[in-house]
Parts: sequence; structure tokens; C-alpha cells
Amino acid sequence: MKKYLHSSFYIDWEVPTVLNHAHELAKDYQDPLSIAQACFEFVRDDIKHSVDYALNPVTCKASDVLKHGTGFCYAKSHLLAALLRANGIPAGLCYQRLTIQNGTPPFCLHGLNAVYLKEFGWYRIDPRGNNDDVEASFCPPVEKLAFPIVIDGEADLPEVWAEPLPEVLAVLERTMTYQEVAANLPDIDILPAQPFQK
Repeated sequence: MKKYLHSSFYIDWEVPTVLNHAHELAKDYQDPLSIAQACFEFVRDDIKHSVDYALNPVTCKASDVLKHGTGFCYAKSHLLAALLRANGIPAGLCYQRLTIQNGTPPFCLHGLNAVYLKEFGWYRIDPRGNNDDVEASFCPPVEKLAFPIVIDGEADLPEVWAEPLPEVLAVLERTMTYQEVAANLPDIDILPAQPFQK
């Protein structure tokens, strides 16, 4: 579980601004469940999704997401992981593969989180940010994610990563504007399920 508490280059919770904000979010609570919910709701509601609000700069490191108050889903998940880890709550990164629009290919990755809660184990939460078409919430053990898996080619990737995927970092680190990111959203190939053969 140590790797899900680690401060790293992108999930940089030891940066004073991140650490202090994490402790500020937790100050009114004693239990990890309430602290996790407070961190989740802060990132979901107070950090603006770059496309929804047409905001630059493109952020990636947790400290930059907090500083600028904006990020894509991937960057928001980096900040949420950092805030949770700073409060001693194990947290990782998860991904879905979704259609970009209208339920038809092409596909892209969508970033979200998993938090380890003693009562429930790993529990996925999606801090993307709600709007008229999205309503994600914190209500363990029930998952209330931003997007359902609907068509072939979409997928819930089962892993809980301690660090961001390289495909995500490549896009966020090489682009300068939210429009560039939106035009080059990361994707990975999903291998089709193979029928079992005796």
C-alpha cells in the first residue's frame, strides 16, 4: 500500500500548498471516510474542468492544478490523489476508455480515482466535475461515476495505478492549450476478449 501514499513528481503532496490545503480540508473531520469525501467534493466542485470552462493553462502536476484551479480529468485525479495521500489515505489513479462524443468511435482515456477505505476496500470516485450531463458523487459502496460504459470498445480498466499512465503524461506535457489537449486526447488499445479454449 506504500506506493499509494507516496509523494512523487506528479502527485506532489509534499509541496506546502498541497499539504496545507489537504490538512485544511480535513480539519473538521476525524474519520477517513469524511476526509475522503471532503477532498473529493473540493476537487469535483472547486477545480474547474478545462474544457467545460475553456481554461488554460494545461496542468498536470497536482500542485499546478491547485495553483491554477483548473485541469482535465487526468490532472484533477492527480490533485485528488495528492490530497488524499497527504491525509494518510491510500489513493490511486484509474482510467476508463470512452467514446469522445455521440457514442461512436474514436475513443479516449478518461481519468478518475480509487481510494482505499477500510470499510469498503478500493472505491472508485470521479472528480471530473458535474454539469448538465454529468453527475458523479461520493456514496460508498455504490459507485456514482461520471460516465457509464455503453458501447463495444469502451471499457473500465480494472487497474489502480500509483502513477499516471505515460500516454496521459505525453499529451499533458507537450500541449500548451486546452484546445490542443481536446484535439489530441490520449487513448490505448484494448485487446478483445479471447474465448476460452480447452
